[in-house]
Amino acid sequence: MTSPSPRLRDVLADVPSYVPGRRPAVLEGVTPYKLASNENPYPPLPSVLEVVARASQEANRYPDLLSTELTAAVAAHDGVPAEHVVAGPGSVGVLSQVLTATAGDGDEVVHAWRSFEAYPIVVRLSGARSVAVPLRPDGRHDLPAMAAAVTGRTRLVLVCSPNNPTGPVVTAEEVDAFLSAVPDDVVVVLDEAYREFVRPEAGAPDAVALHLAHPNLVVLRTFSKAYGLAGLRVGYGLAHPAVADALRKTAIPFGVSTVAQAAAVASLEAEDELLERVRAIVDERERVVAALVGQGWDLPATEANFVWMPVGERATELAEACGAVGLSVRAFPGDGVRVTVAEPEADDRFLEVAARFLRS
Repeated sequence: MTSPSPRLRDVLADVPSYVPGRRPAVLEGVTPYKLASNENPYPPLPSVLEVVARASQEANRYPDLLSTELTAAVAAHDGVPAEHVVAGPGSVGVLSQVLTATAGDGDEVVHAWRSFEAYPIVVRLSGARSVAVPLRPDGRHDLPAMAAAVTGRTRLVLVCSPNNPTGPVVTAEEVDAFLSAVPDDVVVVLDEAYREFVRPEAGAPDAVALHLAHPNLVVLRTFSKAYGLAGLRVGYGLAHPAVADALRKTAIPFGVSTVAQAAAVASLEAEDELLERVRAIVDERERVVAALVGQGWDLPATEANFVWMPVGERATELAEACGAVGLSVRAFPGDGVRVTVAEPEADDRFLEVAARFLRS
């Protein structure tokens, strides 16, 4: 007799697994580069690594449950009350807390598509239904269409700016109009994982000021990208007290390690030095974009640390061409390829592949 299979939630049949950026193939005589995960090419600063080493000596102890020192540092940095700050294991960890606190069976969550790949996954795991609103042809959020998609069942709206994987931001004027159109009892998340790479002239909103003015607005930020702490998993959300308290209730206990908390605080203290690296990445991004446009590519206006190659059905083909020269990139079959801005040597190699691909 065959043993019955363990009973699992039916919803899992509809949930895809998250696909991480693959490591590049190791080729003889070729330096491999990973351009698939939007990681910072620079390691943490020496001063941050010293703090990490000291904090790791307390690994036998549970971390501070409320991330008290980090919460105070973020509050001072962003100019918000400390009770508005909720730390979590990366901004996606805080997003999961938001979903648990706001949406369940029969509810709807509105988000753009294509956008961050984790959105439909965490939405379905909550029991809610994704309402995916297509991006505009230029890779930007269609906020009027997203506002029109809000119904009586909508509990949450996700706005990713800059949008992952296409790169454009939503503007201050667009967000103002959008927040005016969305009911006050619907929580809106502004996911700013890449905010440090945004140029002032892009017209992005002051998310902190918006948050303080709108009790239903939650802002997500992370130390994974610009701060180079992707492996430590630390981010935070800004939420008004009623929502912030709900997010703390839905958090995994001790989800942010002592090492991660200490590294994030040290990174904020060294922000001027870190932002010099960010400026270097932005300069390199602009060089890469200019070269691609010069080759003849038509690209979305990226304000993140990556570029989007809208190659449609040829996405896998472009990814394979990159893999053949020791580069891993992130292919989204049927849509395009996202390429992280990295070391100039890696970017030069990608530009050579892109030129050959366009000619073909």
